[in-house]
Amino acid sequence: MSVCDVVIMGAMGRMGQTLIRFVRTDPDLRLAGALERSGCTAGLEGLDCAVGDDLATVLAKCPGAVVIDFTSPESTVAAAAVAAQSGNPMVIGTTGLSPDQVRTLEAAAARTPVFFAPNMSVGISVLLQVLPELVRKLGPDYNLEIMEIHHNRKADAPSGTAIKLGQCLAAARGAEYDAVKRHCRDGIIGPRPSDEIGVAALRGGDVVGDHTVYFFGPGERIEVTHRVNNRETFAQGALRAAKWVRGQKPGRLLAMADMVA
Repeated sequence: MSVCDVVIMGAMGRMGQTLIRFVRTDPDLRLAGALERSGCTAGLEGLDCAVGDDLATVLAKCPGAVVIDFTSPESTVAAAAVAAQSGNPMVIGTTGLSPDQVRTLEAAAARTPVFFAPNMSVGISVLLQVLPELVRKLGPDYNLEIMEIHHNRKADAPSGTAIKLGQCLAAARGAEYDAVKRHCRDGIIGPRPSDEIGVAALRGGDVVGDHTVYFFGPGERIEVTHRVNNRETFAQGALRAAKWVRGQKPGRLLAMADMVA
């Protein structure tokens, strides 16, 4: 397959700069475009690609390029609409999207290939395949809890990955996540319902992302932990997805499980 052209949203941010660094060292990738918010484009000129603060204008110069977006929910939803109109595939790692915003991504995916993963780690994808078996084998006597830790600049809580893990656990028990989740405990709340799935969010320092799933059983406890040591893990996953998604057909929102199945 030919070299994969990519357009990086939020190119001057931490993730954007990491993505650009990896693109420049991968012979199968080419930086075709880079974008930043209006008033924040200083530094883009030296990237030797189409640059600017308007995605439609940049994509007109980059037909077929894969848009990679780790920005904000509002920015991502707007970018998905533009990508769908131009027919450019898209890889999205943005977290904190509401159900309505995800539905907007689904509408875009009907028109152009869209890959959406709140966590681009291959390890998390494999963990999501393993957890349901643990839930089934351990049975209903085990209480399920999740704890996530992220850096002090993360805007959303719980993390998108923690929610995805919770949805996975709930589905394995035949439940709807929104019906059994407990994102906060405070005060006199009474005994813990047996079907509840608690999610605790810790914030501090420069932690890239830690997630632990707890199985609390009679006389024992099982802990399954995934830790990301640096953002390079997410960047590598996103660029792998970019190479893969351009060969897919529109129709539905694609996920990490589709790529690593």
